[in-house]
Amino acid sequence: MTTVRTRSVPYTADGLDMTGHLALPAGTGPRPAVLVGPEGTGLSDVERTRAEALAELGYVALAFDLHGGRYFREPQDMLDRCLPLLADPGRLRGIGRAALDALTAEPRTDPGRIGAIGYGTGGAVVLELGRDGAPLKAIGTVNALMTGGIAETARIRCPVWAGVGSEDPIMAPAQREAFAAELQAAGADWRLTVYGGARHAFPYPPVDHPTVPAVAFHPVHTPRAWRDLVDLLGECLPVTD
Repeated sequence: MTTVRTRSVPYTADGLDMTGHLALPAGTGPRPAVLVGPEGTGLSDVERTRAEALAELGYVALAFDLHGGRYFREPQDMLDRCLPLLADPGRLRGIGRAALDALTAEPRTDPGRIGAIGYGTGGAVVLELGRDGAPLKAIGTVNALMTGGIAETARIRCPVWAGVGSEDPIMAPAQREAFAAELQAAGADWRLTVYGGARHAFPYPPVDHPTVPAVAFHPVHTPRAWRDLVDLLGECLPVTD
């Protein structure tokens, strides 16, 4: 089995002391790299494990922080933090740029081969990174179909893949249509996969704290969505050595 090394990476963003989880693949040379953005509850072992899975595949991966080390167990606390963020693209971009800088500062990172994936609020961050003109090679999101205007979306320089559950009331059909229409009008290279029967945050296993009715784990579509993200990275950021 490939040896993966991990460490915490401190940095600042949004006026907070952030701590990301960095996973490094075996070897010593530069590798393609991936940002991993968490759901609105905050960085958890789910994203840490995904970063480590990417490192097993040969990527340098940084699961980034959203809330200065906090993980929100109460839905209202999460909404109080995330809704203002989602309404402010500048703050989302600042969080993303700081994480991107932290990833780029890692000597194993090939700065010309970086992608970004994210879930929920973390997915909104990586989309806004693309709209901010960040030199990403791939963007993948799950449950994050936030629009940002055709002119801004036209600044995205890479393929975009998005996944969403068909029964997600937060990313409802009208939102899916608006997201797709904006990407198309912006001339983006985009794909949208709808997972039948899945609700919001479907790739997240059940947790021991309250959730909202819109959220439900889907054990069948979770590995499918992960394979779709890995396929996107394999297409746009192949690990060749």
